Amino acid sequence: MTGGDKDGDGDVTAAPAVPPPPLEWKFSQVFGERTAGEEVQEVDIISAIEFDKTGDHLATGDRGGRVVLFERTDTKEHGGSRKDLEKTDYPSNRHPEFRYKTEFQSHEPEFDYLKSLEIEEKINKIKWCQTANGALFLLSTNDKTIKFWKVQEKKAKKIADMNMNPLKAVGNGSIASSSVSSINKSSHTANGEKTDKSCTSLNKDFYSSGAIQSLRLPVVVTCNETSLAARCRRVYAHAHDYHINSISNNSDGETFISADDLRVNLWNLEISNQSFNIVDVKPANMEDLTEVITSAEFHPTQCNTLAYSSSKGSIRLIDLRQSALCDRHSKLFEEHESPGSRSFFTEIIASISDIKFGRDGRYLLSRDYMTLKLWDINMDSGPVSTFQVHEHLRPKLCDLYENDSIFDKFECCLSGDGQRVATGSYSNLFRVFGSVPTSTEATTLEASKNPMRRQVQTPSRPSRSLSSSITRVVRRGGESTGNDTNGNSFDFSTKLLHLAWHPTENSIACAAANSLYMYYA
Repeated sequence: MTGGDKDGDGDVTAAPAVPPPPLEWKFSQVFGERTAGEEVQEVDIISAIEFDKTGDHLATGDRGGRVVLFERTDTKEHGGSRKDLEKTDYPSNRHPEFRYKTEFQSHEPEFDYLKSLEIEEKINKIKWCQTANGALFLLSTNDKTIKFWKVQEKKAKKIADMNMNPLKAVGNGSIASSSVSSINKSSHTANGEKTDKSCTSLNKDFYSSGAIQSLRLPVVVTCNETSLAARCRRVYAHAHDYHINSISNNSDGETFISADDLRVNLWNLEISNQSFNIVDVKPANMEDLTEVITSAEFHPTQCNTLAYSSSKGSIRLIDLRQSALCDRHSKLFEEHESPGSRSFFTEIIASISDIKFGRDGRYLLSRDYMTLKLWDINMDSGPVSTFQVHEHLRPKLCDLYENDSIFDKFECCLSGDGQRVATGSYSNLFRVFGSVPTSTEATTLEASKNPMRRQVQTPSRPSRSLSSSITRVVRRGGESTGNDTNGNSFDFSTKLLHLAWHPTENSIACAAANSLYMYYA
């Protein structure tokens, strides 16, 4: 925000809105960095990233069904909360630093015998829930099943107050062997009753050694050592016929939604055996199907409002107070293309792959194949801003269709202050745009240890040729060519699909295959 100028009478006059200067991004950390020539295992590829509301924890999911948690360390070392740090003289150039916390196997591969369908273990989405009693809670989902996890530190327990030193007993072996050997020794009395001599012989050995004077029962004591334990509290299954593409927590802290291609279901976190179908776009005749649901998200503050996007490029805002089945939307956001510009690829590239609400819920960000669009939920006539992500690929749509890259699902995110938006592209690049109306910020970054680097023309190293034509700052994202200055085409096999913005600071976490890169500005 900018202040006003004072006139001669000391009054403050309004100043024109000045966009913030472009951010200078710096490398912070990398987890799982692969060495040159190292082959990436399919199960290790990251498929979901999510910060919690405080920004102190980060979760990633991969195609192997694992969830890995990271925790922030710089706040713990320097005073705890952000408010405490603001009161101290600690330098303001501090940036978030994270460390590995724990990991657990969330999903396993399954087989649906009724449909003869293999269900892969890949994590599609992760969402953090409200913390309680020092424990972390989160939801994770694959194509069919959602799970509610509790991660908590538990103090280790051990057995103490035993009659003897276990090491001594193992070393000697006489007492243990005598007790075992005497188990089968028994005799019969005159009336035929059976007596067991094991107890007698064991006591005789114990007390004849002189080491034990009384019998003490072992007790379990709690140690100071702690270990993290992840426990699945609930499983929400058998509610989706099609692949789950989204889950989203409600601001009420009690419910969440899950969406597949044709339905959106509403769940209560405490009830796993039933859900309510609130959106159903399945036609009576499947031949009449023209669009599918691609993403869904709850409003961050209004528990009755949610939005879902479609493969036709539209976003519908619905109000749960209107009816039990929300088959009518309260608002529709879409941008119509002129008839003359339509082509075979128009509907394919119009499909929205991800939507995100801003922190205050006023703005909604959507990502289709070519662009980012920022919508004001109070204005349904069209987007307030459109950002060209990789316009240079438009002439190559035919090639992208041939290799199926045109169906890639890129995610998007907004900064906590709502002044910037970000999304991924190919060649492990991602783009950051200024969302303030007068801003011209449009930065292209590479998921590497030198995100802002400007490649020098070096024909001897064509594989590392991400040059100034890619990494320069451009106005509103327009780029002239699909090749770099060395004439090499972009690598469509390396794509940055998943990224997340820290909720309170200018810090971005993004996934390049199996590596998690973190940057700050």
